[in-house]
Amino acid sequence: MSTRALTNSSRILYLCSRPTAIRRMSSQAKIISSRELPASDARWISLRELVCQDQEGKQRKWECAERKTRGPSGIDAVAILAFIQSAKNAFAPSTVIIEQYRPPMDKCVIELPAGLIDEKETAEQAAIRELEEETGFKADRVIEMSPITATDPGMTTANMKLAVLGVTFPDALELSDAKLDEGEHIVKRVVELHKLHDELQEYDKKGFIVDARLSHFASGLNFAKRLGNPIGL
Repeated sequence: MSTRALTNSSRILYLCSRPTAIRRMSSQAKIISSRELPASDARWISLRELVCQDQEGKQRKWECAERKTRGPSGIDAVAILAFIQSAKNAFAPSTVIIEQYRPPMDKCVIELPAGLIDEKETAEQAAIRELEEETGFKADRVIEMSPITATDPGMTTANMKLAVLGVTFPDALELSDAKLDEGEHIVKRVVELHKLHDELQEYDKKGFIVDARLSHFASGLNFAKRLGNPIGL
């Protein structure tokens, strides 16, 4: 595992989780075919028709998708907001975001690290594991776990938790290789928190899509800054 140290910089820090692997890729990810999938052929998702009674007593039908992978915890997935800091203030408080091609969007999406919760895991354990696998960062503490949140409640039963994890370095920022699975192609970027909103705006200008959770968090940070920086960033 390679490790590098970086000091404070006025610019965003940009790193590839697998620089060698990235350089070997011969083409850009894209959709090459599409078809309607029969429910019996679906491996990861099922489609349901719900019959609901509304507030006026009328029956209505609703279509929804649900994951087949939900375990006994009742939680599908976890997203990770890493709070990365230096004990000696060698760099500004930062976080890590990832670039990942998402076939349903047919675009590279800018996201928080995230992943499904394994059958015998807690949400906290899954968050710590996924952060290291996707970015190489090892959390030293769990700062906060959100309640269960809906990801797209008009279309799916899918849910998740947000884990805020602390990553503290004694001095300069140290970077380790991710532990990506076969077929995963992820680029990580370490971003100073006070620049996050502006950097996501730049991604949008370049044709990327920003995940809603990350966008909402960045907008909240930016709004707090406009109100007078009450959270100290």
